[in-house]
Amino acid sequence: MDTALEITGFIIGILYLWWEYHADRRVWLASMIMPAISMWLYFSKGIYADFTINIYYLIIAVYGYIVWKHGGMCKKKKKPLRISHVTVGVCAGAVGATVLLWMLLAWILKNFTDSTVPYIDGFTTALSIVGMWMMARKYAEQWLAWLIVDAVSAFLYAYKGLVLYPILYAVYTVIAIFGYRKWLRLMKIEAR
Repeated sequence: MDTALEITGFIIGILYLWWEYHADRRVWLASMIMPAISMWLYFSKGIYADFTINIYYLIIAVYGYIVWKHGGMCKKKKKPLRISHVTVGVCAGAVGATVLLWMLLAWILKNFTDSTVPYIDGFTTALSIVGMWMMARKYAEQWLAWLIVDAVSAFLYAYKGLVLYPILYAVYTVIAIFGYRKWLRLMKIEAR
């Protein structure tokens, strides 16, 4: 069953990546399906923080869809959100939130689970939380967060014995570079 779920998750992950690359709001539909698959796989492999973050992914997928479609949660604001850069303040807040979440998650994993990878699992989870928020706000720099998360996750999943997910995340790592460049071009087009 794990293999069939991993194949399905791999296919949905490719669709997700395609839609994210093109800044297509259908990315959020894949964001609602993929967590359910990933939760099963991660729990069965003892990657507990990644399992837990998928609850957040479901919630942020709904938020991201609304924000991308309407420009925010306010009913008066009906314009789709445009791609933008993070400000210095947003960047500092994102880094601070990542470090705090990482330390908290690593401590929880180390002290309350049988995780054999508490620090790396906590790190990818913390940066993923921040990266998803950045994506929902349509910041181009979300791709830089994903570049780091994906590279580390490819290693983590290979280490934990998954077969297709390390390949998927290695592809995500390469695509993150191209995605960042693509979003910068799209941002210039939207500004016209």
